[in-house]
Order: sequence, then structure tokens, then C-alpha cells
Amino acid sequence: MNDFWDNIYLGNSLRSWAITIGGIVLGFILIKVFKKIALQWLKRWSLRTATSIDDLIVAAIEKTIIPISYFLVIYLLLHNLDFPEKVRNIIRVAILLVITFFVLQLITKVIQYFVLGILKKQEDGDLKQKQARGLLVIVKVAVWILGIVFLLSNLGYDVTSIIAGLGIGGIAIALAAQTILGDLFSYFVILFDRPFEIGDFIIIDDKMGVVEYIGIKTTRLRTLSGEQLICSNKDLTDSRVHNYKRMQKRRVVFSIGVTYQTPADVLESIPQLVKEIIEKNDNVIYDRGHFSGFGDFSLNFEFGYYVLSSDYNIYMNTQQKILMNIYRSFEKERIDFAYPTQTILFDQQNMVRVGPSLGSVQP
Repeated sequence: MNDFWDNIYLGNSLRSWAITIGGIVLGFILIKVFKKIALQWLKRWSLRTATSIDDLIVAAIEKTIIPISYFLVIYLLLHNLDFPEKVRNIIRVAILLVITFFVLQLITKVIQYFVLGILKKQEDGDLKQKQARGLLVIVKVAVWILGIVFLLSNLGYDVTSIIAGLGIGGIAIALAAQTILGDLFSYFVILFDRPFEIGDFIIIDDKMGVVEYIGIKTTRLRTLSGEQLICSNKDLTDSRVHNYKRMQKRRVVFSIGVTYQTPADVLESIPQLVKEIIEKNDNVIYDRGHFSGFGDFSLNFEFGYYVLSSDYNIYMNTQQKILMNIYRSFEKERIDFAYPTQTILFDQQNMVRVGPSLGSVQP
């Protein structure tokens, strides 16, 4: 019987193979038991706590520690067998790849958890979390690059030459992609300086819309007509941006012209009449009203007030209501609005045109 277990297969005795395979099976069973009992208890415990850090720990154990444990059991038990040096190197490289992959995943998850957790506690945390997606992509790329360099170092490669090569390559890429890098830096300006955020209504030159997405290179707006407008981040940071979402009140200035035939006492009553009409509206502050000057065909008045809302529909509804009430009041008081006219005078010799007139046409 001892002769049977002493038989050699692939450089190792059957006894060594049996111990190794049995150890792997036993290790897998212990991991399964831990996952079934201990991990389930940890999950139930984390659900009863107010903090979310324990959820991160449980997720790290389930998604990182347990998978790594399976590979470590295999590696440690296979390490007791005699293999050619080439096979040992393959096993070592494989275990390094697996461990590096899961560790880098864990690091990125931890960074994401803390970054999003900090942003969530701030004002408008949900919006800031959406804006930080591009930043997290850059962080993840940097972590994976460092992880790959660490892996190559452990595999025996000279990483100093690789880092030097990356530096030279980075300079070449920077020169070739100045526009992309400009948009990238502008993304950081938008993210940290916050000239606008997702959900803000902004105007850039003759373009306007609601900010839907802020990416690493572009920002996307939904215009009033419905289409999506895509702008480069650099164009936005180089432009004058009007952010109407942050407007606390809207100033409105409008003019009215009445005919020159209007009596002086009626002219004096117009500012007070319009003031009373404006002040009857909710969420409105009257600013001023004046007889502003003599026009070519009208006596001009200028009025100003504030709408205590940034909503465009509220502003338009208020303006419409005020103008309609002014029209009705002028109609009731028989005050005539002026309109462009010309006076034509005839004599016996020539036709002489003199204009514009004072609001009437004379033969």
C-alpha cells in the first residue's frame, strides 16, 4: 500500500498530490463556511447600524478578501509540491496578477467611497457626486497605472526605465493633445470653482440651456427647443457665463409712450397709477417710475420693478399681468398710447413734409 502512495506523477508522489488536493478542498470548505455563516452575520449587523463604513468593510470582504483567499489556498498548497522553475514562475505570476487585480479594485472602491461620502455631506451633495464622476475616472486610471508599475517591479522588470519612458511619452502626448488637456484642466476649474452645476440654466453668448452633464472634455446642455448642445469645457471657462439659476430676483425695466395731446395733470398721475398696478402683484418690489423725456412722437415714461423669483415663467406671467392692467387703466382714464406718425403740411406752391408729428395727422 505504501508503494502505491509513493508512486511519482509529474514529479511528485501520490501522497503529496493527495495532501495538496485535500488541503485545497478543505480550505475551500472553510472559506465557504465563513462566507455562509460569518459573512451573513456581518451583513445583518451592518444593516442595523447608521454608519456606512461597515457596509464598505463587508463589501471589501465579500468582493476582495474571499476571492483572494481561494487563490492563496491554491498557491500555498501548490507551493509544497516540486515543480520545474518555469512552472513555479507561471504560478507566481498568476497569483500576483490575481492579487494585484483585486487589491486595485479595493483601493479604487475605498477612494470612491470617501470622495463621494465627503461630497454627499456638502450642500447639493447629489449634484456634486454626479459632477465628480469624471474626477473618479482619472483617479482610477492613475491607481491602475501605479498598480501595473508595482506589478512589473515585482516581476523583476526595471521600472525606472518604464517610468522614464512614461515621462517622455507623457510630454509627447501633452504636446499632441493640448486641446484635450485644456478641456481637462477646465473640467477641474468647473468642478472646484463651481461657476455652474447640473440643473443650472446658463447662457453663453447666444446659446442657452439647462446643464445636464459635466464631463472630462465636454459639458452638455438641454436647450429650450429640446436639442442637446455640447460645449467644450475650455470654451465655457473662457466665456462669460450668465447663470440664471443663482439669480435671486429679476429686474424688469419697460417704457410707455403717450401722445402729446395728453393734459399735464394726467401726465403727473401716470407714475402713481402704474406704481399702484405694479405693487398689487405678489413677489414684486416696485423700484421707480419717471417721466423720462420727450420723444419724436410721444411723451415717454420709464418704470422698473423686481420679480422675486428666478423662474422665467413667473417673470413672464407677472409682466403680462402688469401690462394688461396698465392697458385697461389707460383705457378707463382715456389716456392714448402714442404710435409713430408724420405731419404733412400743404401750401399753394409746394408740398412740405414735416415729421414726425405730435401724434396726429393734419390736412
